[in-house]
Amino acid sequence: MHPHDPIRIKTPKAGTSEEEDMAKGETSKSTQVPAALQGHYDEIITLTDEFCKQHLNKEYRDLCRLLTAKLCRKRPSPLVTGKPQTWACGIVYAMGRVNFLFDKSQKPYMRADDLCSHFGLSASTGSAKSTAIMKILNSGQADPEWTLPSQLANNPMAWFIRVNGFLMDARQAPREVQEEAFRLGLIPYLP
Repeated sequence: MHPHDPIRIKTPKAGTSEEEDMAKGETSKSTQVPAALQGHYDEIITLTDEFCKQHLNKEYRDLCRLLTAKLCRKRPSPLVTGKPQTWACGIVYAMGRVNFLFDKSQKPYMRADDLCSHFGLSASTGSAKSTAIMKILNSGQADPEWTLPSQLANNPMAWFIRVNGFLMDARQAPREVQEEAFRLGLIPYLP
């Protein structure tokens, strides 16, 4: 769809379980990895799971698992080189950047240097690995794909759509426009 094309309203197909999950804000992202990379995945998520259990929450844990799996599926996977601790730190750091973990007004909150020291790394190493990951993902702060599910409704980036060449907040659009935007994958769920 070209950004200047109008959204064409179509009647959605009968609801499937995946559509129902998406309407509730659930994602259909996968943690499946190639068999050759299963060991790398397991090593890294053992580290990220433990860190998230101690310092963050289940949402961060789940996003770190999804991100690790996505990096495993890249061809070639960057995870085949480097230490698991460095990748684990970079993955948590990247999810922290997207979700403003280092902002004192957010809950949970953590300082970047404290995050890195947990993995035995300097803040510059953790930041560099995070930057490399964000570049691989073509991602940045407030990226709706990597936003904590509990914060998705508050992320304006997840709701901007272009209708007839004009940018608008899909939450303010008529229901039929919302349904079509959801069907096209332009918004995360029906508001």
